[in-house]
Amino acid sequence: MPHIAGIDHVQVAIPPGADEEARAFYGGVLGLAEIPKPAPLNASGGLWFLAGTAQVHIGSQPNFIAAKKAHPALLVHDFDGYCALLRERQVTVREEVQVYGRRRAGIEDPFGNRIELIEAVR
Repeated sequence: MPHIAGIDHVQVAIPPGADEEARAFYGGVLGLAEIPKPAPLNASGGLWFLAGTAQVHIGSQPNFIAAKKAHPALLVHDFDGYCALLRERQVTVREEVQVYGRRRAGIEDPFGNRIELIEAVR
């Protein structure tokens, strides 16, 4: 039967010209592996990162407005350790209410976009 099999990627918008700051945060601070964008898409700038089996695409948006509600939710192994690492890297980590017994925290990228961290199922 035809059905949705999963999520391939999520798109996060950033202000035009902010690729290097995004690379420093998503690749450096969060530790996501950057993957090459397909050549036909390079003209628009932006970056792609791998998050488990899904991808996080970062793209510039004219008249950028940070996403405060819409967000990627990233699964985290060693939730306490990862949150501590982010705090060491000067990221504000806000613990949120548990859902289905899994711990959650909210952070923001340098552009004000919301990112949710969720404890991976063991």
